[in-house]
Amino acid sequence: MLSRSPALRIRLVGAGFRWGWLAGCLLLLAGLGAEGSTNRVDRGFAYTHEVDSKVPWSIHIFRLDRGRSDLVLTSALGHGNRLGMNVLEEQVRLLSPALGKPLAAINGDFYIDEPALSGDPRDLQIHEGELISAPQGNACFWIDALGNPHSTNVVSRLRVRWSDGRETPMGLNQLREPEATVLYTPAVGSNTPVQPGTELILESAGSSWVPLRPGQTLRARVRAHHSQGATPVEASTLVLAVTPQLAAQAPVGSELQILTETSPDLTGVTTAIGGGPTLVRDGKAREWSGFLLRNPRSAVGWNKDHIFLVEVDGRQAGLSVGMTFPEFANYLVQMGCDQAMNLDGGGSAALWVFGQLMSNPSEGQERPGANSLVVLQRKGSAEQASH
Repeated sequence: MLSRSPALRIRLVGAGFRWGWLAGCLLLLAGLGAEGSTNRVDRGFAYTHEVDSKVPWSIHIFRLDRGRSDLVLTSALGHGNRLGMNVLEEQVRLLSPALGKPLAAINGDFYIDEPALSGDPRDLQIHEGELISAPQGNACFWIDALGNPHSTNVVSRLRVRWSDGRETPMGLNQLREPEATVLYTPAVGSNTPVQPGTELILESAGSSWVPLRPGQTLRARVRAHHSQGATPVEASTLVLAVTPQLAAQAPVGSELQILTETSPDLTGVTTAIGGGPTLVRDGKAREWSGFLLRNPRSAVGWNKDHIFLVEVDGRQAGLSVGMTFPEFANYLVQMGCDQAMNLDGGGSAALWVFGQLMSNPSEGQERPGANSLVVLQRKGSAEQASH
C-alpha cells in the first residue's frame, strides 16, 4: 500500500523522471503560494502524486470535498458546445467562462472517431443539462439534481412517436446505421453527417424545445425533407434521419413527438458521462478472471465525503507500468472509494490540474479525446481559489 499525505507531494521516479513534468509542478507550486499545498481547509480540494518505485507506479489524484457547494463537476465536449476531438487543455479552454473557474479535468468516455463524425462519445453525455449523446447500456456516471454522484448501467429509451401512435427507437448525434433512426441537435455541429437516407428538419410545435434534455416529450412539426445528409442544423431546429419508408409517413407539416427517456430516469440531471466497467461497488472491488494486462488507467470514484479523479500512468518501464483492472479496483478501495467507474484508458489516460498536464502520456504526448470530466469552482463564491 502506498504512503499518503493530504498535501501536494512531488516525488521523483528514477529513470522515468522528466524535467517537463517538474517544470509543471513548480508552476503549480508557484500558483498555490508558500505552503505548496492544495489542501488548505478553506479550499476543499487537493492534488496528490503518488509513486511506488518498486513496481513502478505513478498515480495522479485530484480530490474534491462533496460538502463544498461551490465545487461542481461538469462534462466538456471536444469542441466547446459541439462534438469533436481535443486534448484536455483545449476542452477546458473552450468551456464558457460563465460556468466558473476550472480546477482539474480528467479524460472521459470511449469514443468513435470517424471522418464523417469526429468525437462521437460511445455512451451517455449530459453537459450542463443538455443531452448530447444517448446511453448504450454501459456503465455511466452522473450527478443528480441534489448533487449526489451515481454510477450504473443506463439504457436508452429515446424514441419517436409518430402521428398514428407507433413508436421507433432512435439514436442521438451519431452515424446512422442502415434502417436506424437518429436525431441530430446543434451539438453535432452546423450540419449532419453526409450519409444515405432522408432527413426531416423539425421545428417546435410546442413551448418546450432545445436544448434537448433527458426525460422530455417534445412536440415537433416537420418543416422540410432533405436527402443524403449534410442537412443544416440551426439553433432552433432538430434533424431526424430516417429511412425513406418512415419519411413517407411524415410529410411536411405533419407532427410527431420526440421522447428522451432513459432507464434509470435521468430527468433533472445536469452532468453525466459514459465509461465502464464499474470498478468498485459499495466498498468492494469487482473481481475479474483470465489474463489481464497492465495499462494506463483513469477513473472517477467517491465516498460520502469526497469525489476522486484518478489517473495511473502506464506503458513506461522506467516510470510506471500501469495497472490491471483488479489492481486498479483494489487501489481505489484502499484510498477510500466506496464507488468507482473506469474511464477510457491507454493513450487517452490524462489528468490536468490548474492549467498543467500532470500525468505522463504513454505515447509521449497527449492524445485528443471526445469529452472529459471537469472540476469547476462556481463564480460568485466567496471562497474562490486565489492562485
